[in-house]
Amino acid sequence: MSSFFITATDTEVGKTVVAGALAGIFRERGYNVGVFKPLQSGHVASNPDGDAARLKALSGVPTKEDEICPYSIEEPLAPRLAMKRAGRVVKLKEIIAHYEELLKEFNSLFVEGAGGLAVPYTEDALVIDFAKELKLPLIVVARPTLGTVNHTILTIAYAKAHGLTVAGVILSGCKECEMERVQENKEMIEELSGVPVLGLLPFFEGEFTKEEVLESAKEYIMISKLEEFVQNESNVAHTSSI
Repeated sequence: MSSFFITATDTEVGKTVVAGALAGIFRERGYNVGVFKPLQSGHVASNPDGDAARLKALSGVPTKEDEICPYSIEEPLAPRLAMKRAGRVVKLKEIIAHYEELLKEFNSLFVEGAGGLAVPYTEDALVIDFAKELKLPLIVVARPTLGTVNHTILTIAYAKAHGLTVAGVILSGCKECEMERVQENKEMIEELSGVPVLGLLPFFEGEFTKEEVLESAKEYIMISKLEEFVQNESNVAHTSSI
């Protein structure tokens, strides 16, 4: 199975829920899948409210939080700025080394970035530089509401301009009362970008369990389309090697 890079049109859009849920579902189906969020700001890795802990809980991986997220800072800023203010320097090659180490344990990974693709990430790279280095297909998580068509199209165009493949878009945080507009946004994103919208994930209010998230993801995200994408990518790679 291919690894995937989970990015978004903004911060606080739902990347962690999507990445954790997808990893959890694929693990249930027998895939040896892990999760990786190398840089986290806003919480230290061990904080149960942070992304690393949520990724671990949703995916069900045995990996420790500080292995899922080797670099974490409590101050909620862009990772490069948060690290700088804390007097720490992280280079892209260090993150790549952690990625390669995790691949000794797992056959594939759901890698979560920070915010969007143009976020200042390490001392020497933006998020998109990290994604390019890994050469992974992207899953773009986007808001379902007003403005999302523009933000999503720009994100896809930016990714494609840098030679990245976008496997699909997931609109996260959809409310029942807004579904007519959400559906229109979905159709417009697909028409203008040529990229499929793989799902309309509902809004989770308050506390939620792993079981609730995974069941919702199974219902509202086209997991079979991701499996088809993985199979097609494998066939292309096999053909290219002949």
